[in-house]
Amino acid sequence: MRMSFFLVLMGSAIGLGLTRAPRAATQQSDDVIALERAALDKWSKGDPSGFLANYAVDITYFDPMREARIDGLPAMRELLAPIAGKFSIDRYEILNPKVQRSGNAAVLSYNLANYKKLPNGTEQQINRWNSTSVFFREGGRWREVHSHWSFTKPELKMPPAP
Repeated sequence: MRMSFFLVLMGSAIGLGLTRAPRAATQQSDDVIALERAALDKWSKGDPSGFLANYAVDITYFDPMREARIDGLPAMRELLAPIAGKFSIDRYEILNPKVQRSGNAAVLSYNLANYKKLPNGTEQQINRWNSTSVFFREGGRWREVHSHWSFTKPELKMPPAP
């Protein structure tokens, strides 16, 4: 079933482009953003369970802290368990969210800005991310099948000249 999902998604993306139909699709796009926002609300309190609840069993995951892709929900649980409860984010902003839909597939992309309050009461942006998530609607529920995080405008170090 997953293979047919990816074939439909890739065929739509390459051949026709992902499109958004008016009413029903807008509601489903809002649903996808609401799922992500609920997961981020928990994440900002150090709780990864919101993301874990959205992930499909065969989730694939990339982030800049890992050398290789993470495959599967058990591996994601193992990855996130050691950091649960060990961080907090005072405030976040989802910037420029866009949901592109084709049938039972949806791609959510956005920028994320995280903020922390400093001891003097001022707020400081602590990091900024690019996020892309691929969702598949199965059994009436959106499930995230792929997640990709990267830093926004990272400082890249050039190798020394020979």
